[in-house]
Amino acid sequence: MQSDQPSLLDLQRAFAQALGNAGAGEASAHVIENGLTPQARLGIYRNTATATLVGALRLSYPAVQALVGPEFFEGAARLFIERIPPQGAWLDAYGEAFPAFLARLPEAAEIDYLADVARLEWAVGTVLHAPDAAPLDLRDLRHQAEPDVSAGGDVYFGPHPAVRLAHADFPVDAIWRAVLNRDDDALARIDPAAGPVWLLVRRALDGIEVDRISAWQWQFTAALLAGHPLHIALGPTPPADAHAWLATLLSVGCFSGSGLTQDSALPIPERLP
Repeated sequence: MQSDQPSLLDLQRAFAQALGNAGAGEASAHVIENGLTPQARLGIYRNTATATLVGALRLSYPAVQALVGPEFFEGAARLFIERIPPQGAWLDAYGEAFPAFLARLPEAAEIDYLADVARLEWAVGTVLHAPDAAPLDLRDLRHQAEPDVSAGGDVYFGPHPAVRLAHADFPVDAIWRAVLNRDDDALARIDPAAGPVWLLVRRALDGIEVDRISAWQWQFTAALLAGHPLHIALGPTPPADAHAWLATLLSVGCFSGSGLTQDSALPIPERLP
């Protein structure tokens, strides 16, 4: 005989839906009152869960919060949580879509660089929490084709997990540093129109490094991090200092592996990551 009682999985799903939607009533039918209505009991859990997620977003986006203020940030965060709830239990991975959400939020339109600051903060946080990995041992390259940028070749490099690229139309790196350092004088001297900037974000021994690079360095690095072979990343007319920039990327540990591609005709995507 089939039982009318829901399964544990059904209860968990109903409870999760109730946490994200105050109007969801399936879970309340299985909550014992005992001095509080089922809706009130679920409300306690809902408020706790929301507060936890708001706290996680505060940790991921401290500069954004400083720019808009705690009250505005909490209101925006609650809207974001309502529309885009977490899909996993790891809170450090929650909030990737927050910059895009801010870019569409009418109330944040006055700070036109806010979403780009958020994108930089997400890149910094991703690098900070990336798994450890040994950087590429340059001696391993001896067992493959010599990565001679003048002769090309099919060598490709595996990206280190603690490396990201960011691009913005505003000087978001300067804004980010000034805000986190609480340096109002430095912030006042920044011209928001002094962009664009191309940024290399990586984890170093003493913290997170955010360095400005040129547009061609960014594109070349993006192609390598996307797994494209060296000669494709360089293009038909490599810059004169391509040797030096490749050496820099290798020396600071931007790659964790290398190999030889079997397809020398892979195109570079029109929009690089």
